[in-house]
Amino acid sequence: MQLVQAPRASAILYNVLVGCADSRPWLLPANICPIVPITFLKARIPFQFVDIDSALQMDLAQTRDLISTQKFGGLLYAHTYGEPSTPRDFFSAIRNLHPEFLIMDDRCLCVPDLEPTDSSADIVLYSTGYAKIAELGFGGYAFIRDELAYQSASLPFNPAHHEEIEKQYKEALQSRAKFAYRDSDWLQIDPPFPAWYDYSNQIEAKRKTSLARRAALNQIYESRLPKEIQLPPAYQTWRFNIRVKNKTKILDAIFEAGLFASSHYASLAGIMADGSAPRAEALAGEAINLFNDEHFNEEKTRKVCDIILRNL
Repeated sequence: MQLVQAPRASAILYNVLVGCADSRPWLLPANICPIVPITFLKARIPFQFVDIDSALQMDLAQTRDLISTQKFGGLLYAHTYGEPSTPRDFFSAIRNLHPEFLIMDDRCLCVPDLEPTDSSADIVLYSTGYAKIAELGFGGYAFIRDELAYQSASLPFNPAHHEEIEKQYKEALQSRAKFAYRDSDWLQIDPPFPAWYDYSNQIEAKRKTSLARRAALNQIYESRLPKEIQLPPAYQTWRFNIRVKNKTKILDAIFEAGLFASSHYASLAGIMADGSAPRAEALAGEAINLFNDEHFNEEKTRKVCDIILRNL
């Protein structure tokens, strides 16, 4: 596997897409981070969304059906809330049937590995940007199959354009309106970038402190909140996730108290591309992501638990 680095994980995705010179659409999970399909739009590669399954991951049965009836260039598999299991057998089966098909294992919400993992994917992608487990505020890296040609493009970058594209997609999500992409210089792709030795040392140090804090805060959430609203433990490293029927009421109460939580990830079906994804939409309507990183502490964690218990 070859190691590549970039200022952002989305820059690596862009380089892969423009480098493969294949205009066939890719399959993406409907609950992916919006910047992923926006990167496809910038690279001018079409895509189609797949719903999630009962385990909250990309529905592999639906994916298999689509691949058997239509021509696709690739598949991006993301790990919902950083749950680490990887469908290696599925990846291998798809490759055996379609050797030219590209598979990207998007592990941006997972605990970052510094050595290649046996993912059976062509590209294994990690991020150390904002709100990731090893949050350095910049950076992405990937392990790419040696046979795959990879070359970094050079693009102009304007931070104001990045802020504007974030504002636009958030407005589209808020209103559930179709997102109209207009190309701009929003993607930071060019070096300078630290050497791997320095970068990996930063990742390792951050990962260690981050996991320790997450374990401490998760213990409070796990012990104080009802088990029936908690997601399984494998989904609780990136943030501590709960599913509730009165999500909006609880979020409003948390924000009114001067605290915060998040609401990831909305279904992008019908917004970034046509279609619907009922299971992804149902999860988005109930999921609250509770903070367990360096932006939170034990006092805030207990207060958030109190608010949730009062408002369930």
